[in-house]
Amino acid sequence: MTDKAQTKQRIKELRAEIERHNQLYYINAAPEITDREYDQLLQTLDELEKRFPEFGSATSPTQRVGGAPLDRFDSVAHAVPMMSLSNTYSKEELVEFDRRIRKLVPEEVFNYILEPKIDGVAISLRYENGELVRAVTRGDGTTGDDVTSNVRTIQSIPLRLADMMPPAVLEVRGEIYMNTTGFAKLNERRQETGKEPFANPRNACAGSLKLLDPSEVAQRPLDAIFYATGQLDGISFETHEQMLQTLKSYGLRITPNYWLNQKIEELLDQLDTLESMRHEFPFEMDGGVIKVNERRLYEELGYTAKSPRWAVAYKYEPEQAETTLHAISIQVGRTGVLTPVAELEPVQLAGSTVKRATLHNEDEIRRKDIRIGDKVIIEKAGEIIPAIVKVITEKRTGAEIDFSMPTACPVCGSEVEKREGEVALRCINMQCPAQVKSWLTHFASRGAMDINGLGESLVEQLVDSGLVKNPAELYSLKKVEVLGLERMGEKSADNLIKGIEESKHRPFDKILFGLGIRHVGKGAASTLANEFKNMDALMAADLQKLETIRDIGPIAGKSVVEYFQAVETRTVINQIRAAGVNLEQPDNGETDELDGLTFVLTGSMETMTRDEAGDKIKARGGKVSGSVSKKTSYLVAGESAGSKLTKAENLGVTILNEEQLVALLGSDEELEDQKAGQLGFGF
Repeated sequence: MTDKAQTKQRIKELRAEIERHNQLYYINAAPEITDREYDQLLQTLDELEKRFPEFGSATSPTQRVGGAPLDRFDSVAHAVPMMSLSNTYSKEELVEFDRRIRKLVPEEVFNYILEPKIDGVAISLRYENGELVRAVTRGDGTTGDDVTSNVRTIQSIPLRLADMMPPAVLEVRGEIYMNTTGFAKLNERRQETGKEPFANPRNACAGSLKLLDPSEVAQRPLDAIFYATGQLDGISFETHEQMLQTLKSYGLRITPNYWLNQKIEELLDQLDTLESMRHEFPFEMDGGVIKVNERRLYEELGYTAKSPRWAVAYKYEPEQAETTLHAISIQVGRTGVLTPVAELEPVQLAGSTVKRATLHNEDEIRRKDIRIGDKVIIEKAGEIIPAIVKVITEKRTGAEIDFSMPTACPVCGSEVEKREGEVALRCINMQCPAQVKSWLTHFASRGAMDINGLGESLVEQLVDSGLVKNPAELYSLKKVEVLGLERMGEKSADNLIKGIEESKHRPFDKILFGLGIRHVGKGAASTLANEFKNMDALMAADLQKLETIRDIGPIAGKSVVEYFQAVETRTVINQIRAAGVNLEQPDNGETDELDGLTFVLTGSMETMTRDEAGDKIKARGGKVSGSVSKKTSYLVAGESAGSKLTKAENLGVTILNEEQLVALLGSDEELEDQKAGQLGFGF
């Protein structure tokens, strides 16, 4: 075999291996390798493809970062029309739906299948001989927009089906959505950079798919679930459930829950069960979809002009509450953005008491004509952020007061500005106490430097007293200075100084996250630390290098470059370095004793924090997830464990207490011995 033939074969093998790991990670929730090992595979493939461009492929995993910006989206006719479902809010109408079905096929025995109704953006993917060739939006049902370049950036969507003998043509239909946690973080980042926040995850998702720059789409937390088919050639399905399981075997994500039943009455009870799970899904779920399971009956049951007769969507009433807006306060974030916040009469909503709601910016207040004293309707946008839906204008008394944003920072009195292309006002004083307080609180948080004893109230005192003006100055604090603060005793002062000293030894990625670089979250900080290994190398990196790194891209890359170019930043870094804070990422030499095991942590722990426990699990090759599923290996239940414990018990997941977890993990000394053995230093 020639060298070129060997290279072509190696590229083919790498693509297959990476695609297999993608399915294990995104579909099966059972990864076999670490993120670092995955990145190494991807980097090897990328280097080979660049050296041998003649072996390039649009379906290569390296193409997910997005190609060149588009001028426009082409219109594409659907091979099979994308019909919409008829909707109802009435269970009585569901019973009537069942009567009509049984009247049309009186001799047939069949089942219904119930799935969650995902509030996303409908999409149709076309695979030919296993390769993704086109992704098209619903459009008018007959013709949609070709958004293939954008859809290719979604990590959970396979570019090639996981099957050695795929069908000639497989069109799958489903929903692209933005996960609710990612949506909240995206809106937070947008507000910090002065941009208009998205109203809800669906709008954010739709807007993302219509971006003309695929590399920007790659930065959005998009995902997809599939539940239907269009054109088929070389494959057929007896039942809807069989179709779902086949799609899953191909590497396509399907709904995490569905129910089968012959009787519509029992399905109505299952609709209530589904509604009780409303807040457990990573997507917005606004109802349930009921379909006849037996696909052989579809043609006989037929279609109306817009909808199939064998399926119907039942929509839940949105969770809303009425309350009074007593005042509008202004928050100043760590990047200086001024955000108006509605101060509400406390009200119960979606299982919690809501006292405040975001108003985003002045334009939003004007658009909704919100006034102080108004009666308002609120709901949780994306089930996370309380938001005012509308004002009940008919309940106005005339005593309501118009609101205007301040012309100066309400905290420091400095000038505020609105940057070109931004809707938010921003305090331009980097020493603004509000910005410093937010920065210090973030720096000391568990996900960052985890400084024991340094909470919001103490941060308030440190800044107000002039003792600390940036995170670097924490490391020059003296015990005698701390003792001068309110409600600070000897023991508390000792614990704080000890906690600050211990934070000097945190991993490099922790301080990167703690610095609060715009667009750099925990994941990006970890990626940067592993890529550059130390602060000097990262500070010297240029945009060209940064934007090619997986999970970084041009937006975060530009933010990193601008951050380290600032004189103020370099001053803080030099002070931190002089204090002896670790600015290097060690080679962890991770073990794999927990490889293939997925842990979920819930409740409070005594001997360590949940973050510390998660780090120990990951260091031993295990995976830590935020949600319980059938793929969960162990649920670790600390004190006051809640709904996750109940769900784990229902699914038969093995439950560990803290003592059992500690025994499973072994000591850190044992881990170090294992690492030494792996590096050739064992005895």
